[in-house]
Amino acid sequence: MDKLLFGDNQFFGINHMSEEKARAQAMRFQKTQAIMDVLDVAYDAGINTFMCTTHDRIAEIAKRVKADPVRYVDFQFYPCMPYAHKYANAVTEHGMVGALRDFMPKDGLLATALTGTKALATKEVDGIAKVLIDMEMKMFEGTKAPVVFIQNVFTDLLLGMGFTRALRIFDDHIREKWGAEPAYITMNMPMLLDALEKEGIERPIICSNINKIGFRMSGGFDAYLDALKSGRVRAVAMSVYASGAIPADEAIHWISELPGVESIVFGASSAGNIHGTKALVDKYMGQPA
Repeated sequence: MDKLLFGDNQFFGINHMSEEKARAQAMRFQKTQAIMDVLDVAYDAGINTFMCTTHDRIAEIAKRVKADPVRYVDFQFYPCMPYAHKYANAVTEHGMVGALRDFMPKDGLLATALTGTKALATKEVDGIAKVLIDMEMKMFEGTKAPVVFIQNVFTDLLLGMGFTRALRIFDDHIREKWGAEPAYITMNMPMLLDALEKEGIERPIICSNINKIGFRMSGGFDAYLDALKSGRVRAVAMSVYASGAIPADEAIHWISELPGVESIVFGASSAGNIHGTKALVDKYMGQPA
């Protein structure tokens, strides 16, 4: 993985400290071109990986990247699934059958549909899960998507229910069908790590809040540090600035000295913040190979 990943929260009105700023960002990025303008700044700064939800707007971004393979030769997506709202909206607009048709991958549409029908009829969890994954991945066909994350809302729901077998299904299917590395976003990295190991998933890629003040680090600050030092996890750190509570230089410097942190994901909407974060990561975590 690259040391620095570019996230998409700012494009969809998500800000953990300011609702006013979130609304302003949502208004600013109503048009796809506004998103592309910021992505181009990040890409030209040497940030090649876009860690994004499977929001409908991301499908438009993927189309633009595929349409200009020379310009975006090094551009890659790290999809984060599922994005539940789009399914509800699609069913409302197109009906159940129409929604399924829209989301199913073109390759093997009939086989996928039949698998889904059988799964729904028999309540076969494995089949349902695989169909949903394939539906989520449809928009990334023809792009580089070497790592695929499962969203923290879903990860932590399964974790809380004790239904971690579903995470194993996800892990196997992403590897076998899509040739990518499975990864997980969570609000409780130590607990998830233990659960994944019980499912036979070793040294998983886990994205979670990791920052100097323990902001939103459920499970306990010390438990995170112990997990990182153990070498059992390949960590992606998010909320490293604790939504602005930690100065940028201090935050990146602290993260850079932690074992087990392979990448940082951050969101920004200005060229200054993008270039500033890139410079700090290069300074403290080394220039990209």
